[in-house]
Amino acid sequence: MVNMNNTFQELYNYAESINCDAALGEQMSLHTSFKTGGPCGIRLSPKDTEQIILIINKAKELNIPFVILGNGTNVLVPDEGIKKAVIIIGDKMSSIELEDENTISFSAGVNLVSLCRFALENNLSGLEFAFGIPGTLGGAIYMNAGAYGGEMKDVLTQITHLTPDMKNETISAKDADLSYRHSVYKNNSCIILGGKVKLTPDTRENIKARMDDFLGRRKDKQPLEYPSAGSTFKRPEGYFAGALIEQCNLKGKSVGGAQVSEKHAGFVINKGGATSTDILNLIDFIGETVKNETGVTLEPEVIVLR
Repeated sequence: MVNMNNTFQELYNYAESINCDAALGEQMSLHTSFKTGGPCGIRLSPKDTEQIILIINKAKELNIPFVILGNGTNVLVPDEGIKKAVIIIGDKMSSIELEDENTISFSAGVNLVSLCRFALENNLSGLEFAFGIPGTLGGAIYMNAGAYGGEMKDVLTQITHLTPDMKNETISAKDADLSYRHSVYKNNSCIILGGKVKLTPDTRENIKARMDDFLGRRKDKQPLEYPSAGSTFKRPEGYFAGALIEQCNLKGKSVGGAQVSEKHAGFVINKGGATSTDILNLIDFIGETVKNETGVTLEPEVIVLR
């Protein structure tokens, strides 16, 4: 039987040899917005595409399963952890450039808020809806992130990714099957590297006013002061998840340190000391209760890494 500890050590030694930041057995609570989750086999933070390719090829050679992560804002890791290599495409890969007067190109590790601010500085409108969404652009494309009537598919024009055989490829955003909280990347095993958005010129004052308005609404209605993964459930057709949960009198419902937010029933929060098991059990309880009382099936938006 292969000793996974030895193979993780071998991957760690290899990462060191190519100057890729890495850590063995790091707690995933450090890398998820829920602030829960046990250790991974190894955490790697490559600084460019070449390092991603080298690391993945080495992981495959060692038969180490791997997962790609951004800011961990929509994921939950079990308390026992995951015996995988976690490759984080984050602030080490976060370049932004103005390509022409309307187009911004970015790498996958760029934070959405940073891209919004860059657009504001260049008097470009279209990303205001995303101001305050905490994820990276890689995650935003993967989930087709959206809010307040806007979605990434409205502004994305181009996406660059690595294919499963590590080929660098660029596609039109129209070929990414972007729909409500969905993209082709949920099924194709490609790794998002970056992309381009096309925006519309406007005055800085108008853009900032819209950004401030959306951020103000978030602060008023959402429990931003607590760790969470944002909206816990997808919006069921014809309904709003938060309204259904509130209708079932579940606001404030707790399991251990996990709670249905008293501010917005669509959010499950880590009220303090929650485990991933607490959160999962509460999500299951909400789903069962809403199904039994309303007949509506709620589908979690949160992705559980196994």
